[in-house]
Amino acid sequence: MDFSYSPRVESLRRELGNFFDTYIYPNEADYAEEAQAHRAAGNPWQPSALVESLKLKAREHGWWNLFLPRSARVPQGLSNLEYAPLCEIMGRVLWASEVFNCSAPDTGNMEVLERYGSEAQQQRWLAPLLAGEIRSAFLMTEPDVASSDATNIQCSIRRDGDSYVVNGRKWFSSGAGDPRCAVYIVMGKTDPDAPTHRQQSMLLVPADTPGIYVRRPVTVFGYDDAPHGHMDIELTDVRVPADHIILGEGRGFEIAQGRLGPGRIHHCMRSIGLAEAALELLCRRVSSRIAFGRPLAEYSIWHERIAEARCQIEQARLLTLKAADSMDKVGNKAARAEIAMIKVVAPNMAVQVIDWAIQAHGAAGVSGDFPLAAAYAGARSLRLADGPDEVHRATIAKLELARYAAQAA
Repeated sequence: MDFSYSPRVESLRRELGNFFDTYIYPNEADYAEEAQAHRAAGNPWQPSALVESLKLKAREHGWWNLFLPRSARVPQGLSNLEYAPLCEIMGRVLWASEVFNCSAPDTGNMEVLERYGSEAQQQRWLAPLLAGEIRSAFLMTEPDVASSDATNIQCSIRRDGDSYVVNGRKWFSSGAGDPRCAVYIVMGKTDPDAPTHRQQSMLLVPADTPGIYVRRPVTVFGYDDAPHGHMDIELTDVRVPADHIILGEGRGFEIAQGRLGPGRIHHCMRSIGLAEAALELLCRRVSSRIAFGRPLAEYSIWHERIAEARCQIEQARLLTLKAADSMDKVGNKAARAEIAMIKVVAPNMAVQVIDWAIQAHGAAGVSGDFPLAAAYAGARSLRLADGPDEVHRATIAKLELARYAAQAA
């Protein structure tokens, strides 16, 4: 099993690293200042002009929509294995993936439209998403039920003549706070009496449809993540044409499985990059900070933490590459064990490494003067997003027990 990067990917890694050195890292402070200025002016939901300008640079350099494999619309799209080390680099800075049109939830929604959307749906929504002209949101999680079990979904999608009528409440609707968000993919029940996994469907709902009420942004560890946002949304008698259903009634779970596999591994790839950045900050801090007469780096406890962080990052990277390779070779469904394993391993690893980096920075680590507090909030939330650890561990255990049973038989 060889996960060494091909000459092409090595070249792309160097080029993307140069892009970051030239355009991303030097602009981190400017991005923070721009966001603060928007907030001070009373409009934190205004998109970043800096990011928009960098998007032009990314497109000029060919760094656009690299996440989408096997698409005639995106000939430059990479395989999961090729994309993994590049996505890792993008993950080093929390806002960077949007620069390359490779940020969630748009990536997952574009995957849905590419795989399952009709030609009309692709023309109306996929084309402008790929062009970066609009953004989107995915409405699945609900506040009144345990959404880790998606069969609990209560949102109603009812057929009424040539339309569907939607009623329900969704929250943690990531991306819905962005004023450029033009369409939601909504998961709800079309037939409560159908077999359990045929009750749900997915529907394209234009964000300006009457009956949609965005109640508030739901904060994550106090962060509202403007201008992206994780919104609490009420849908009351929201009526959309029947041709906005994706793939057909009762296909929601099928679509969800196709969507969540790539989304999960992209999160893991970015988590590794975030952990690498945190470890670099840790090493710089302990090398320069003097406590009790000597640098922190001379204390053995930091040797242990740095060594353990490197081991955990390398282990997570190898497992991520294995999962990406499996997805490319056998498909997302057959690679579900590898996807579940990395979805447990990578966020937990990132949380631990970032936590050690915070500890090395002392009180400064939990302040806004360093990116670590925001990084921790993002990494910790990934232990819940796209399925909590417990669900993925249950999947891994079931597959392991089934394999044992087959061997015993």
